[in-house]
Amino acid sequence: MTWMNLPNRYLIVILTFVSTCVCYIERVGFSIAYTVAADAAGINQSSKGTILSTFYYGYACSQVPGGWAAQKIGGRKVLLLSFVLWSLTCFLVPLDPNRVTILVVARLLVGVAQGFIFPSIHTVLAQWVPPHERSRSVSLTTSGMYLGAAMGMLFLPSLVKLKGPESVFLAEAALGVLWSVLWFKYATDPPRSEHPKAAAAGFGESLLLTDASPRTKMENGGSTVKATKIPWKKILISRPVWAIVVNNFTFHYALYVLMNWLPTYFEQGLQLSLQEMGSSKMMPYLNMFLFSNVGGIVADHLITKRVMSVTKTRKFLNTVGFIVASIALLALPIFRTSGGAILCSSVALGFLALGRAGFAVNHMDIAPRYAGIVMGVSNTAGTLAGIIGVDMTGRLLEAAKIEYSGLFSPESWRAVFFIPGWLCIFSSFIFLVFSTGERIFD
Repeated sequence: MTWMNLPNRYLIVILTFVSTCVCYIERVGFSIAYTVAADAAGINQSSKGTILSTFYYGYACSQVPGGWAAQKIGGRKVLLLSFVLWSLTCFLVPLDPNRVTILVVARLLVGVAQGFIFPSIHTVLAQWVPPHERSRSVSLTTSGMYLGAAMGMLFLPSLVKLKGPESVFLAEAALGVLWSVLWFKYATDPPRSEHPKAAAAGFGESLLLTDASPRTKMENGGSTVKATKIPWKKILISRPVWAIVVNNFTFHYALYVLMNWLPTYFEQGLQLSLQEMGSSKMMPYLNMFLFSNVGGIVADHLITKRVMSVTKTRKFLNTVGFIVASIALLALPIFRTSGGAILCSSVALGFLALGRAGFAVNHMDIAPRYAGIVMGVSNTAGTLAGIIGVDMTGRLLEAAKIEYSGLFSPESWRAVFFIPGWLCIFSSFIFLVFSTGERIFD
């Protein structure tokens, strides 16, 4: 018991929540700071898209290795190492849009380091959080992403205006170091659960080769630790896993496109100043924070009260979230006022976050022992969405700029928002057909 007598698992959830919050402050912060610096240097939209998408190349490379490392070394240690690496990179690398090589290398390093974060978090939570608390715990942890994005959109444009784009990097590095100190001081590995039902559900299982791991008796009366073999083939050919993968891809395609290009849409598509928009510009991400936690609470209520099975709960929330988000995305370029754009983007991102109570928690339902591995596989797809979506959006906008003589017409942005809108419809159908809430990996 620590911090006002909080149970250790609550402390772990709070710290992982703060970790995702800090990570997304960094991601939104780079988008804002780089956009200002690049526009001042006359960088075109296609080149901006290339730099903004570079992060995701490094992020994609470390997803599955991140799950493997968390499985073998421990999610707690890997998460700490990740934070230290990306914080140091932000602190040491200057923001100069004309020094393309340095920026590319730096964003690749930050991407690689942050790629270890979510597989590590899922490994930690699968060990610490009992099944009846998983939906709201995972939803709270992941909602930190959206609160971080909201805080970044609210405060960082003013920081850029007062201190310049470089100040964003220093502030992000300081936050990363502060979190690392807290994690090092307060985070621990979980004790193995001795409760039969909890152990059967995957709660408290050690994913490492420890004294509590299964043992095989030897002829001389001794024993050896029996290593857990990761069922790679079964994971990679599993239809429920691919249902998660497809939805993770779509979720992150929509999220990363909006996160990286909403500042440009407000500035050039709607001719608005981020500094003058006040707190309204943070509403899409604040909505994600709220809806993510609502989704987790609703999911746990439906499951614990036996209103729906785990499978039906995941499918219901995923379908509602993605279908409503698709409608909002398809409507977004029609609205030409700040209020309309904020409303549509808030509904889209909010209901996508609601859908995370479906596909995102499903990792732990089907494979609690291998949650980090499955998360690494599905998040690789989500990262590919960032590479494809962010870069392609830059190319689409550069072509639209030529065709429509600027980016201020709705036609310039229609393809940008229609692609994730239709992907949401397709993905919700895939999850509805192929997903399950039952444990399929022992």
